[in-house]
Amino acid sequence: MKPNAKTAAKARTAYVCGECGMDHNKWQGQCAGCAAWNTLSEFVIEPASAAAVKSVAASRRSGWAGKADVPAVTALKDVKHAEEARVSTGIGEFDRVLGGGLVHGSVVLVGGDPGIGKSTLLLQAVAMMSSTMPGLYVTGEESLAQVAGRGARLGLPIDGVHALAETCIERVLEQAAPMGPRLIVADSIQTLWTETLTAAPGSVSQVRESAARLVRYAKETGTAVFLVGHVTKEGGIAGPRVLEHMVDAVLYFEGESGSRFRVLRAFKNRFGAVNELGVFAMGDKGLREVPNPSAIFLSGSREPQPGSCVMVTREGTRPLLVEVQALVDHSPLSNPRRVAVGMEGNRLAMLLAVLHRHGGVGVGDQDVFVNVVGGIRVQETAVDLPLLLAVLSSLRDRPLAEQTVAFGEVGLSGEIRPVPNGEERLKEAATHGFKRAIVPKGNAPKAKRIGEMEVIAVERLSEALEVAT
Repeated sequence: MKPNAKTAAKARTAYVCGECGMDHNKWQGQCAGCAAWNTLSEFVIEPASAAAVKSVAASRRSGWAGKADVPAVTALKDVKHAEEARVSTGIGEFDRVLGGGLVHGSVVLVGGDPGIGKSTLLLQAVAMMSSTMPGLYVTGEESLAQVAGRGARLGLPIDGVHALAETCIERVLEQAAPMGPRLIVADSIQTLWTETLTAAPGSVSQVRESAARLVRYAKETGTAVFLVGHVTKEGGIAGPRVLEHMVDAVLYFEGESGSRFRVLRAFKNRFGAVNELGVFAMGDKGLREVPNPSAIFLSGSREPQPGSCVMVTREGTRPLLVEVQALVDHSPLSNPRRVAVGMEGNRLAMLLAVLHRHGGVGVGDQDVFVNVVGGIRVQETAVDLPLLLAVLSSLRDRPLAEQTVAFGEVGLSGEIRPVPNGEERLKEAATHGFKRAIVPKGNAPKAKRIGEMEVIAVERLSEALEVAT
């Protein structure tokens, strides 16, 4: 039967499996496609209008020619484009993670553990930008008195900040339309719900539909939107995975419990570099920027300690000095433990095998614990060489030479491979007063010294172990 105006305008509700994506006409406990239990979520399928259906049908009959409503294919070289205009949030580290500032019409998802400082950071940003970008803070978890009290306690200029305690997305957009804010903060996306769905707030379908409404509003009006997202016990954003695909940027707020330092990391950014890092310190007046993040990642101990090696990692566009610690101890277990905090555990096991095969140092009967100081997670291979040097130092209970820094990738055949941006890493180390650097030969400069720092180039793991001890 051909669709008429009535059937085309009627909305349809479907139940979609979160595992395989199969549609169902009604809810049921088990998916008919993948046999998974309790994975169906309600979605509203919005139909095209009858006029749009007729227009498309007419265009198809005429061969798509001469129709103004049909988009034309355009060569990319003919498309006019300009660099996105950015607005500073007033927080330098926040601007760095965003790629240089906030882009009009962008949607940014900020996730993190409870109490990590997500709401505090965004309230600070809204208050700092209120003079240039009128902002609307939508709270679904706190009362307006709580939000105003936090702003006053932090000493923020909240005179130009408007707030709304509402969780219905239709009413939020209805209130925002006459006000015309240029910045909206939704705290949090898991509390928002839409009247078109019967599912409970926080469910997959409610989060997806509420986020879609805000994304559509941002793109149509040029309003920048921040979404606060809860995280699961595994550390991911709660709700559907499609939520991270819908937004322009995904930022994670990280930090160790009991530590006042916070790390804001970009995992997705359509307007800037991914893996960019911003460092903050939580204080009485909220979050403040850390101008020299390398200093907080280095140990406060003045004397060299066994099992410690400083490396230069690179996060986004900035090099950072990070201390890698290792503890090697005799294991009473038949299967010794391998524990890595701040790096991949499988890579630790692989590097210990390389150390035994090509370095002649065996730790098969030893427990090995590795930690990256400061709660930072190193995801690049430049950590390989300093990690093995720290393990060797702990095993022999002998510290490395004072003011020594190292970086480099270790291959399975024992070769030391270069890593990107070696010159910038060396300059960062020299700036902080290090006297010796053990680096891959491919990263070594022509001069053997950078300022007062001696650069030692190595090609094999055995060479690195010799110069380190």
